[in-house]
Amino acid sequence: MNEQFMLKRVLIDCERMRHPHTGLYHYCLQLGNSILKKIGEEKGKIAFYLPTSAEHVFGENANYISQHFIHKLFFPDTKSVDIWHCTYQGSKYFPFNKKVSVVLTIHDLNFLYDGNRSDSRIKKYLNKLQQKIDRADHIVAISHYVLDDLRTHLELGNKPASVIYNGCNIDSSQVIAPPAEPVSEPFLFTIGTIVGKKNFHVLPALLKDNAFKLVIAGIDSSQEYKKKIIREAQKLNVLDRLIFTGPISENDKKWYLSNCTAFVFPSIAEGFGLPVIEAMYYGKPVILSRCTSLPEIGGDCAYYFDHFEPEHMRNVLNASLEHYNKTKPREKIRERAGFFSWERAASEYLALYESLA
Repeated sequence: MNEQFMLKRVLIDCERMRHPHTGLYHYCLQLGNSILKKIGEEKGKIAFYLPTSAEHVFGENANYISQHFIHKLFFPDTKSVDIWHCTYQGSKYFPFNKKVSVVLTIHDLNFLYDGNRSDSRIKKYLNKLQQKIDRADHIVAISHYVLDDLRTHLELGNKPASVIYNGCNIDSSQVIAPPAEPVSEPFLFTIGTIVGKKNFHVLPALLKDNAFKLVIAGIDSSQEYKKKIIREAQKLNVLDRLIFTGPISENDKKWYLSNCTAFVFPSIAEGFGLPVIEAMYYGKPVILSRCTSLPEIGGDCAYYFDHFEPEHMRNVLNASLEHYNKTKPREKIRERAGFFSWERAASEYLALYESLA
């Protein structure tokens, strides 16, 4: 390892790894592995708080504390820990009354924007998060957009706060095998949990007047919303070119990303948007909404929908593909993806741990 860290005893809360095939699972996995790689022989100073379903995910020689539902009432002992890193703002396991330094990573305030919560529920969520912020010793946001959102809706006061970007999840060391049912025709690809905030129902309009297929990968979290996507495809008579894969393996995700004509991501609530940089890793044209953090992540290497009126979206798709094929910016796009590194994120978190008393 290049850096030298005077490492304190850190427990990293990875209880959200009970949900595979999610962004938070991969956030914990990639950050944990990168931190262990950085610290080498000092890895005894790091422990992971994990559900039993994810036991040994960081290898047989890592240190683990098993998460148990009873910890909601009787919190696990923290006497052997200097720092508790809460990796998700909604965690139900938080050391409010323990003598331990707390790093709190906040990924988003998406509950403000999904349109499904009452004002009273939003206020309740904000109050709970404010209590965690008040208890924390340092706040980490995963984008400047999220940090600005926190300062708008919550009280940070003089609380130390910083931005540490996520990294790109792609491991290029393994050969990519075709999925069980590969798509032979040119296709557009997107991935994410199928819920309203992903805004996937606007995508079937992109299939009008062309031969593209649309592949949507991800957990069917809302059957009602999936039906809405299907209804939009039926209206446009393009249902036969709409493919839902459900959750997919890392291999299959890499195959779809590396073989798609374009990656389309019209989400209206993103704290970061990991799939965007994964698509950029393969040098693909990515076409994004201008909402929340996405312009910060895509920068000038992405194309954007200004709004979701169908004709506008089709015009953006056609213009984007024409520009991409003409200018061939593949290497510039790949360089943008390379900026977002888990190695860098691990170094920044380790420096943060070191800075806490």
